[in-house]
Amino acid sequence: MAKVELKQPIVDEIMATVKDAEAVVLVNYSGLTVEQDTVMRKELREAGIQYKVYKNTMMHRAFSGSDLEKLCDNLSGTNALAVSATDATAPARILAKYAKQFPKLELVAGMIEGKYNDAAGLQVLADIPSREVLLGRLFGSMQSPITNMARVLKQIAEKDGASAESAAPAEEAAPAAE
Repeated sequence: MAKVELKQPIVDEIMATVKDAEAVVLVNYSGLTVEQDTVMRKELREAGIQYKVYKNTMMHRAFSGSDLEKLCDNLSGTNALAVSATDATAPARILAKYAKQFPKLELVAGMIEGKYNDAAGLQVLADIPSREVLLGRLFGSMQSPITNMARVLKQIAEKDGASAESAAPAEEAAPAAE
């Protein structure tokens, strides 16, 4: 069996992994300890992100002729691939968090929703909050005016109730004085 035939299943695996991905991020993991890598992989796995180390030549073969071809220019050094099929910003966000903790970890480049991003572009995407946080902020801002109106109405009702209560004893006292 030729070497190319042995490598084809790996190339096919990479192609299947990135086929319908929302985000594909290359990261240089050189210099990370096993403990650091394990902690990072655990969080990536919990977020539904596939993180795997492949040879650059295998990734180059898988990316060539596809939408991810621009990533081929960044395939040098020790690279790993983080792929998310559902959340476009999750890989960049989680990897950037760990890049701050572990200075040897370096974001290289990525394709987010079909658009190429270099390391600076990935950092900008990493600063975008998650979908759940954004939805929470949206609902909070929608709920805020309603809550404020209810609070004002309650204060008006309490004020009117207090003035009615203070007026009632005064009325009762006035007829008794006659």
